[in-house]
Amino acid sequence: MIYFDHSSTTSVRPEVRRVYSQMLENQYGNADSLHTLGRNVHQLMEKSRENIANMLKVLPSEIIFTGCASESNSLAIIGYALANKHRGNHILVSNVEHPSVTNSVEFLKQFGFEIEYLPINERGIITPELVQSRMRKDTILVSTMHVNNEMGAINPIQEISKVVHRNPTCAYHVDCVQSFTKIDVPFHCIDLATISAHKIHGLKGSALLMKKKNIQLMPLIQGGQQEQGLRGGTENAPANIALAKTIRLALEEQAVVYDKVSKINQYLREEISKIPGSHINSKEEALPYILNISFDAITSEVLLNALDQKGICVSAKSTCSSHQRNYSSTLVAMGYSEKIATHMIRLSFGKDNTMKEAQTFIEACKEIINNYGLSL
Repeated sequence: MIYFDHSSTTSVRPEVRRVYSQMLENQYGNADSLHTLGRNVHQLMEKSRENIANMLKVLPSEIIFTGCASESNSLAIIGYALANKHRGNHILVSNVEHPSVTNSVEFLKQFGFEIEYLPINERGIITPELVQSRMRKDTILVSTMHVNNEMGAINPIQEISKVVHRNPTCAYHVDCVQSFTKIDVPFHCIDLATISAHKIHGLKGSALLMKKKNIQLMPLIQGGQQEQGLRGGTENAPANIALAKTIRLALEEQAVVYDKVSKINQYLREEISKIPGSHINSKEEALPYILNISFDAITSEVLLNALDQKGICVSAKSTCSSHQRNYSSTLVAMGYSEKIATHMIRLSFGKDNTMKEAQTFIEACKEIINNYGLSL
């Protein structure tokens, strides 16, 4: 099998599996229990929080463990908005965010919040100038992803943060799910940041929200003292402990994997361009881990299914929207035609992909287009 769908999820590293298994077997106590086993688990989890904070160059108290990136996004957006409603009711988000972001801001409308969607440009990004033009005195939150999950477009978050923080009552939330451990993330200039373990060869059901100490949130899950009172319920200590190792290993090999993936991406760009009726939709400056392409002769669904039969895994859009609409709204928002938006597939690469797999993919595409493609 060739797996070119790492933006959807990744395999779990053997080292992470071992840590998790050991925790399940030997450190199964409740981290809030006062007996020895509970105290041991609590200490291990807090050490993990401290290690993660050091790697992100933030404070341990600024790391909030959650169950998934969708929860982190929801807590950041809804929690911040409800806790700071007295400061204003205007929220800015891009028009191509993950459903956990768009659904969260739509949910806030019933509480009187005004949501304004920022359009991406033809490069797939939000510009600082656009954010500046839409900022108001009552704007309390801006939320954008760092890297677009369909195109790989990289938002200039440092520049956007400067614009946002000119308003002292406004916070900046960044969904870093597709960027973290692939490119450097400037956590120092972000107020709230979302990270997911299963995108970086960690466990599903494991994520975190980085929340700067001056940021006030209203908890979405009521129940107890856990996670500074922001997430009631027994903590998933084994997953939280394994998350530190997941992050450390991914950061240690960031540069090596980036170089490897860049070469695969460039090879595919060159070879795909030689196929008649092909389009490279991801811009040259996009994150090399993601490559969005399309062929005039074959639709997304047909190509995806034909590749699947050959043991090649790709996506036709963001996985969380894979059962909605038959075209990519991101491509349409960037100004691409509906035909390209209905014929696109997304390739997303990881540390274990090889050039040989890329070559096999090219040959498979040529064969599929020859067998199933329409005459141009």
